[in-house]
Amino acid sequence: MKILSDVTFNIQLKKHAFCNYQLKIDEKVITLTFPQLLQLRNKINTLTTAENLENIIQNENFVLLFISDKKHLLLLEIPKLLDLKEEISYSFSNF
Repeated sequence: MKILSDVTFNIQLKKHAFCNYQLKIDEKVITLTFPQLLQLRNKINTLTTAENLENIIQNENFVLLFISDKKHLLLLEIPKLLDLKEEISYSFSNF
């Protein structure tokens, strides 16, 4: 496991304070409250259904997401969208 100790991932979700989280995507850091995180999780789960992914790939191959009460705009390609889903799912698996 020493191999992964030097690896930094492009998408990280950390608990910052009580009901406050920090989402880091590449170099952008976004502060989210717990309700905003739940809303983002709902959007990501909707976008990553098989049917929606197929539509995204056939059309533009990326997704524009407004998060944190429309304070931040993210342009995510399919691999980053799936990485974000995995990171959010992992954070909720601890509850």
